[in-house]
Amino acid sequence: MSKLPKIIWSKIDEAPALATYSLLPIVNAFTQAAGVSVVTSDISLAGRVLSAMGLAEDELSKLGEVVLEADGNIIKLPNISASVGQLKDCIAELQGQGHKIPDFPENPASPEEEAIRAKYNTCLGSAVNPVLREGNSDRRAAKAVKKFAQNHPHRLKAFPENAKSYVAHMEGNGDFYGNEKSVTMDKAQKVTIALNGSELATIDAMDKEVLDGTFMSVAKLKTFIAETIEDAKANNVLWSIHLKATMMKISDPIMFGHAFTVFFAPVFEKYADTFAELNVNPNQGMSDLENKIAGHALEAEIKAAFQAIVESDNPEIAMVDSDKGTTNFNASNDVIIDASMPVVVREGGKQWNRNGDAKECVAVVPDSTYAMFHAEMVADCVANGQYDVTTMGSMANVGLMAQKAEEYGSHPTTFELAEAGTVTVTAEDGTVLMSFECEAGDIWRMSRAKDIPIKDWIRLAVERGQIEQVPVIFWLDENRAHDAEMIKKAKTYLADLDTDGLDIQFMNVTNATRFTNKRIREGLNTIAVTGNVLRDHLTDMYPILELGTSAKMLSIVPLLAGGGLYETGAGGSAPKHVEQFLKEGHLRWDSLGEFLALAESLRFIGNKHKDEKLAALTAALDVANDGYLDNNKAPSRKCGEPDNKASHFFVAQYWADALANGANAELAAKFAPVAAELKEKEATIIAELLAVEGKAQDIGGYFNPNEELAEKAMRPSATLNAIIDAI
Repeated sequence: MSKLPKIIWSKIDEAPALATYSLLPIVNAFTQAAGVSVVTSDISLAGRVLSAMGLAEDELSKLGEVVLEADGNIIKLPNISASVGQLKDCIAELQGQGHKIPDFPENPASPEEEAIRAKYNTCLGSAVNPVLREGNSDRRAAKAVKKFAQNHPHRLKAFPENAKSYVAHMEGNGDFYGNEKSVTMDKAQKVTIALNGSELATIDAMDKEVLDGTFMSVAKLKTFIAETIEDAKANNVLWSIHLKATMMKISDPIMFGHAFTVFFAPVFEKYADTFAELNVNPNQGMSDLENKIAGHALEAEIKAAFQAIVESDNPEIAMVDSDKGTTNFNASNDVIIDASMPVVVREGGKQWNRNGDAKECVAVVPDSTYAMFHAEMVADCVANGQYDVTTMGSMANVGLMAQKAEEYGSHPTTFELAEAGTVTVTAEDGTVLMSFECEAGDIWRMSRAKDIPIKDWIRLAVERGQIEQVPVIFWLDENRAHDAEMIKKAKTYLADLDTDGLDIQFMNVTNATRFTNKRIREGLNTIAVTGNVLRDHLTDMYPILELGTSAKMLSIVPLLAGGGLYETGAGGSAPKHVEQFLKEGHLRWDSLGEFLALAESLRFIGNKHKDEKLAALTAALDVANDGYLDNNKAPSRKCGEPDNKASHFFVAQYWADALANGANAELAAKFAPVAAELKEKEATIIAELLAVEGKAQDIGGYFNPNEELAEKAMRPSATLNAIIDAI
């Protein structure tokens, strides 16, 4: 039994899951030498599906208990925030593997199907993060990573002269920003949301909790979409829509569906009866529509009608995959805004057309709440040119997300309104807190931010400011209802903290972006203090520009109970990585995020439980991580060159060498022969790892791989395995 707290390593999906088969044996061999065991917990999509159907332990709920423990320590790799399409694919794979689970009832027609659908709904969207994020977010670039990026700059493509690219968003009182109302509760009580007096939901609101209500006018959304299509045509730019259907799993697929139907309005009007008969749901995109019409007598005619719109004088649609003919309308979760918009900026304001050519675009982001950030990012580069990776400063972020804070906690209280009328938010004592006049089909939602997480968020911002000694900017807009309430709280709680010498300012999104970008262009650092949605957008945009990927960010969640959650970066490109691996045995996933998270996780244990061996182990991993960066051992993108498996070997070699030359005599004696053998046999090990390059891999499943096959594919070097297994 380990005398030190264990680390829980999440078993998840896609490329980072594959990497775990190679990395975790190495991690455990090293950490156990210092008395720390690393155990796995299956929170993959497949694991969650089996759990929902009663065929597996509910590991996610168990982790939800761990984050409430003072010594809770979790390394969380990126998981699938499943769309309906992905969930159906996962279910089909599990059924094919012999698991007796029901089909996904897309249109439940009985109480039994309603019950099945309710169980599967727990697996959709951001099912994991709201459970585990019992703390606020501290994201920043590690100094070694920033230094490496400046010394080995990735390519940012120049914006053309007289650039035409821009971001379009709704304005006025049509979107969530314009319609928002907010209230801070003066006592704990039940709060009921109702439409024309009929209850939609009831929540248990807490004392001092901030409640927001807002809606998007679907009529104004459709008008806005139509206007952007005309503008794109007039400006001769690509048209694309950017949403977050994986997280905002109620609202954003609906917005996507309206964009789809507006762009192809003549087709949806002409074949309305056929689509109704086939249960076509525009919210799921063209891929689902094509599946529904497959084999129908009108299939060819309908496809031709869509193609005619594409080839008309409408603007070109941005492509997700030009080679496969996959457009922006393929599926609601194909284009995820916090991954897609940084690419628009990185590529000089461009996306790809059907021919695979990069072309300037209008990026359509309906809700101005966070679209103002992306609009300013593009406008800044249009005005001032591309960033210089070798000199640009950094943005660190302190994000409010504890206890399902703000917009990402809105899923149970988001509704597509069945009829026109009045939505009321009423307290148990009869007080009407908010009311809204809406039309049928409008998207109404409530968001929540509890007081304890808000207070901790402000404390964390001050702490980070004291450490970094750079400006601390609260991205709060006094003209937004929610932000106005947050400003009041922030000013109250800041008065109780030591802010001497700190530059703390409040700015709206546009001004905060301009302030931050001006400093970044001057090589200066800034701390952005934001809510949950902006946290997500900023901590992908800036790292992708600064570091080449958000996966290299330190992403630490100091848990309210005293533990730590260490996130390892974005998994947005993971599906393509898996596709390449299955085709040619090459995994280009970079595990640097895991290396950095492990170091912080070990450091957290060491700060709480003073232990010489652990201190030496952590210091040696820091050295290994520096060596990994300094020697540029990141995986190559090309088959036939060292991939993810080789990068794990080099970290093991550097880690063992650092321990062999470290301060702890016992660990030095243990790892000196390991380091010597890893150096001596490097050529043999690399040759064994490269021997599988170019060979197709069968791992028995995409969502639920066969453990034995996956481990065999990811640990092909018998020499390396023997050394690691003998530690």
